[in-house]
Amino acid sequence: MANKPGKKYTAAAKQVEARLYGLAEAVPLIQKIKFTKFNETVEVHMRLGVDPKQADQMVRGTIVLPNGLGKAVRVLVIASGEKIKAAEDAGADFFGGDEIIEKILKENWLDYDVIVATPDMMRGMARLGKLLGPRGLMPNPKTGTVTTDVANAVREAKAGKVEFRVDKTGVIHAPVGKTGFDTDKLLQNAETLINAVVRAKPAAAKGKYVRSITVCSTMGPGVALDPAPFAVAAKA
Repeated sequence: MANKPGKKYTAAAKQVEARLYGLAEAVPLIQKIKFTKFNETVEVHMRLGVDPKQADQMVRGTIVLPNGLGKAVRVLVIASGEKIKAAEDAGADFFGGDEIIEKILKENWLDYDVIVATPDMMRGMARLGKLLGPRGLMPNPKTGTVTTDVANAVREAKAGKVEFRVDKTGVIHAPVGKTGFDTDKLLQNAETLINAVVRAKPAAAKGKYVRSITVCSTMGPGVALDPAPFAVAAKA
């Protein structure tokens, strides 16, 4: 049996009209109706007209948000030789080679948010797939986390790089900042993310690509966006 919404949530939900909002009015509304004391994450949820079971309709990518995510990102770099020094100089929180892989294996060490690895380390990294894969931590060339340019990868992760990937129901879920952000910065982040998803439209996707968009905070009610402007962009 579902839990009954609390009074504060119900009061916040009543301030959201049963209509489609423009992004420029939805974001400040979310900030206004926030009722918790902590700085909530603002999320974008996009339902797409794709079939994720088909390899040629997978939607996946990364984007560096112009105003970051409002949180410190702990980056681990697994590399060898001079790449370890490059990672340290770029601001990586943790760095090392095979000894780091052993530490993760033996201790289930997971005190980081992003792992960057050089290609030569991926054979050893394969042993970590069962531990890191389900947590979304396994490095991948498609997201730029398997690279020889570890310094740039570290800087991007620290700056607020976000990975988006359609789930098995055809929905993308991604953070775009905090409720405490300046409204214009939060708007810019949300627009950047949505446009990145639109640009990632697979050639095999037919019909309406952007079915619906909802913006919400961690604990707050969702605000439905008018997908029409972005749907037009998807056709361009």
